[in-house]
Amino acid sequence: MKDSVRGGRVVSVRNGLPIARPSKIVCVGLNYRDHADESAMEVPPRPLLFAKWNNALIGPGAPIVLPPFATDVDYEAELGVVIGRAVCNVTPEDALGVVAGYVCVNDVSARDVQFADGQWTRGKSFDTFCPVGPMVPRDAVDDPQNLRVRCIVNGETVQDDSTASMIYSIAEVISFASQAMQLEPDDLIATGTPAGVQLGRENPRWLQDGDVVTVEIDGVGTLTNPVTR
Repeated sequence: MKDSVRGGRVVSVRNGLPIARPSKIVCVGLNYRDHADESAMEVPPRPLLFAKWNNALIGPGAPIVLPPFATDVDYEAELGVVIGRAVCNVTPEDALGVVAGYVCVNDVSARDVQFADGQWTRGKSFDTFCPVGPMVPRDAVDDPQNLRVRCIVNGETVQDDSTASMIYSIAEVISFASQAMQLEPDDLIATGTPAGVQLGRENPRWLQDGDVVTVEIDGVGTLTNPVTR
């Protein structure tokens, strides 16, 4: 654990994580049309928000640990947004101004648990199910709505799309979330995954012991994590 100073505050950065322990991890489901189609789900009429818990956070290089009773564990490459200041009811026009930086996120999901429960939180919040990093400051990204997002498993590219394909823009997602809750510094918003996950494939190959998963986002960086049981 080491300390860093952000906005006049001293925060702890754990296990290579680029952010302190956030008060909230807010995620967006089905925010790419092709992913909704491959999942056989309707496009939501508004941003579909759910949560992951802090225990899921790990940094680059840390292992994703498969639970012994979850068999259908999937990857989801996503652009993450780190909030820079407390805000409520921010407009879409002003929403990107509250961003501190952008990160790579892997929204790891135990599909068997996710759908058995009928809601998503437990299946997406197992320990180690939220790899995050690295982080670049907001000003380092010219247009967050035009970034290539890729996921690579064992050297094979399985997801490859652009944030331009989002149904709800990053600004719209931030604004929508801020209408329900105060967003705090270091809160993390995962903005959704493109098509290419294993869910919905005829013969899915779920993550297995020994796999290596990499999330690459142009202008942001590369996040790589091994998988272990």
